[in-house]
Amino acid sequence: MDVRAQTSMVFHLDKCIGCHTCSVACKNIWTDRPGAEYMWWNNVETKPGTGFPSNWEDQVNFKGGWVRDGKGKLRLRGQGKIGALLKLFYNPNQPGLDDYYEPWTYTYRDLFDAPEGDDQPTAVPVSLVTGKQMEIKAGPNWDDDLSGSPIYAENDPNLEGLTEEERQALFAVEGMAMMYVPRICNHCVNPACVASCPSGALYKRGEDGIVLVNQEKCRGWRSCVPACPYKKVYYNWKTGKSEKCILCFPRVETGQAPACFHSCVGRIRFTGVLLYDADRIEAAMSVDDDELVDSQLSVILDPNDPEVQATARMKGMPEEMIRAAQRSPVYSFVKEWGLALPLHPEFRTLPMLFYVPPLLPVVGRMNDGVYDHEPHDVFNAFDEARIPLDYLATLFAAGNRRPVEAALKKLLAVRYHRRAETLGGLDPEKIQAILDEAGLDRETADSIYRLSMISDPSERFVMPPSNREEFIEAEQDVAECKGSCGFGKNEAPRRGW
Repeated sequence: MDVRAQTSMVFHLDKCIGCHTCSVACKNIWTDRPGAEYMWWNNVETKPGTGFPSNWEDQVNFKGGWVRDGKGKLRLRGQGKIGALLKLFYNPNQPGLDDYYEPWTYTYRDLFDAPEGDDQPTAVPVSLVTGKQMEIKAGPNWDDDLSGSPIYAENDPNLEGLTEEERQALFAVEGMAMMYVPRICNHCVNPACVASCPSGALYKRGEDGIVLVNQEKCRGWRSCVPACPYKKVYYNWKTGKSEKCILCFPRVETGQAPACFHSCVGRIRFTGVLLYDADRIEAAMSVDDDELVDSQLSVILDPNDPEVQATARMKGMPEEMIRAAQRSPVYSFVKEWGLALPLHPEFRTLPMLFYVPPLLPVVGRMNDGVYDHEPHDVFNAFDEARIPLDYLATLFAAGNRRPVEAALKKLLAVRYHRRAETLGGLDPEKIQAILDEAGLDRETADSIYRLSMISDPSERFVMPPSNREEFIEAEQDVAECKGSCGFGKNEAPRRGW
């Protein structure tokens, strides 16, 4: 057993309001500079929809992630390091600027410098790449909120498995439904981008699993861009280097949450540490598609298991990391409760960003002016889902409905349990039957509710102490203070710890 630590995330989609605050926060900090204008390390997509870049989920075209060969072994879908050299000057699977969008600005100066006249001056769009006037034809959220449906939304690759009746019901004017899916780099345990890089510029940090790009080693060969099935590696046309989400590791190392997490209005984001067994990775990702969710969960280890703790210590893992894993909200959502699922596990990169599937678009059907179902037929709502469960299963379970339906049953059971506790008026026996059907007891339901609704950042963002400099600085402050500042030697506030 090779125990390693991984910084992991959970996004609670039932709480996302699609405000894009996270995207703007990330943009202002990391990609507001020449060559990175079209990059959105964090973006929020409307589903159904084609996403950003357009149709990024279509691996027939982009050939990202891993597949099994004839012997059942994993190989990169597109190419390995040698194959990347053969495609150095032309890669047919490389997304182009049209798949993203051509970034632009406006000639705002014309609004101020235009001579006086009868006509109102206008600011025309100008390309940030060429500097020439352009016609805007696409943007990072071009099909946001089903804009242009069915022109854009019906091109969603995840709709291929739906029946014609389900597609028509999904896009019917009176019943049209949508959901939001925020996306950042998944910081995968089995990252295809790292495996595809000929120069070794991409690497996974040993202490916390964050995937980074060494800008000094990067040669701009761009094999990582098509290799990432989530298309979260970008090419900076100004510097000639690849760039990607770094999970705000300078903030994480000082005990702060990543900027997109910190700014989230709906408080949908949770981060923490997972312990996993690196020896199981290849076997776990070599199973059939319908077994991938359970197989990925088998890689995640119980941080309270004495054997896991002993092995982690033997590998040199700090005690603070083990304690952080024991307090991790991600472990509760993913492994303990089975509520959060990976996005497209069939890409076999073992993503470490998990999603709690949205409940409201599934069961929120209008009945006499009320979005509700009676407790006796509560789970029959899935048969009339506004967003078909097969669609959610394609997104979060490689087509397997079972884990999606199990997660939604638990969410619905928690909702009815809390309604009975708060408002009353519901038959206790029916509520207990709902909890039993979902496989929950009242204590677990209360725990799920509490963690889902918690506003305390210290419980939503449980990060290990990793900045040794701040610890040393705190100790030096105490030594210089010599007790005159009101703290004893063992009482100094240790920032970031």
